[in-house]
Amino acid sequence: MGDENFKLIANNKKAYHDYFIEQKIETGIALAGTEVKALRMGKCSIKEAFVKIVNGELLIYGMHISPYEKGNIFNRDPLRIRKLLAHRAEIRRISFMMDRDGYTIVPLRVYLKGSLIKVEIGVAKGKKLYDKRQDLAKKEMKTDALRSFKNSQLKI
Repeated sequence: MGDENFKLIANNKKAYHDYFIEQKIETGIALAGTEVKALRMGKCSIKEAFVKIVNGELLIYGMHISPYEKGNIFNRDPLRIRKLLAHRAEIRRISFMMDRDGYTIVPLRVYLKGSLIKVEIGVAKGKKLYDKRQDLAKKEMKTDALRSFKNSQLKI
């Protein structure tokens, strides 16, 4: 995203390692006031988070938003279940994809878009161990090629 109004809050690199991301969807999130302030300070983790469809609503579980220091009694539970905001048609499309075997919904990143907090979710299929090994081998080949190219440029 090339927007000047874009600020990344949390990123889930592990999701790209563990899953093949089939489709990405940008959603809003329902938050309390102190949670918004904590997110603006960058206090969020989505490493262990996952998304479920319950009664036609997207709910995110395991998203940790640290309590806001000056929030006192208004602070909420850091691991509470939060509602993601998406159009009904998008939720139906995701639900249809989820009916296939081995698919799950994972949060990919949390970011500020202008003054709004957005969560990018992905419909994903789990990788097998050999898929992860192939990805590591490709990454290693790419770094070796870059290293040899860099060394050849230095010799000139």
